[in-house]
Amino acid sequence: MKNTIHVQRAIHKMTQADLSEAIGVSRQTINSIEKNRYVPSTVLALKIARTFKVSVEELFELEDSDDR
Repeated sequence: MKNTIHVQRAIHKMTQADLSEAIGVSRQTINSIEKNRYVPSTVLALKIARTFKVSVEELFELEDSDDR
């Protein structure tokens, strides 16, 4: 799963720590999501999207099977 969280953080001038505090997770969780090592739960994905005022689909995209 690809994501654009780092882009949204830059647009909103937020650090990983700022985002983690806003949604109630560790900074390491944000780092793992951004590096595609961890797929967030639906609730967590919705919290991130709400923080940036974008849809979940704008933040996350499924990789095509050819991309793996």
